[in-house]
Amino acid sequence: MPEATAILRKEHDAILKMLGATEEAIRRLDSGGTVKPETLEGLLEFFRLFADKCHHGKEEDLLFPLLESRGMPRLGGPTGVMLHEHEQGRALIKRMVEATEACKRGEKAEAAWAEAARGYTALLRQHIDKENNILFVMAENMLTAEEQRQLAADFERLEIEKMGAGTHERLHASMDKLVAELTPR
Repeated sequence: MPEATAILRKEHDAILKMLGATEEAIRRLDSGGTVKPETLEGLLEFFRLFADKCHHGKEEDLLFPLLESRGMPRLGGPTGVMLHEHEQGRALIKRMVEATEACKRGEKAEAAWAEAARGYTALLRQHIDKENNILFVMAENMLTAEEQRQLAADFERLEIEKMGAGTHERLHASMDKLVAELTPR
């Protein structure tokens, strides 16, 4: 069974792929082009369910408490910083959702969507870098192989509880479609 931190890094790869697609949507909107509201909704669904509910849920519900139980401080420590950034991301997603809903009503909200999306992509890129290169390295030094295996098993259980069976696969299929639609060939 793979280590828990390896699972989280692999999920980061998927999130980074979708951030690239989001940046293409931003470029299109900034240059006066259009992006279908359904496409914006697809990006948001991925970030709300996969990045936040699933990925951040694994960190917040399982990894961070385990690291804190092993002595990593939350207040002023790495997990506290990551939790704060998760909240910042949720606030930016909320702004993107509001702009998407406005677009669906025929209002001109593309610039507001692009601005919030720009903040979100910048935040998540630096957030992922910190987790991959600092927090997860610390976790790998703190946790035993058995703790990593147990955490990985707990991740699988939590994913099914939070999102339902098959949602992970559906979101990955949606990701592939959105990336193909938005990424220039």
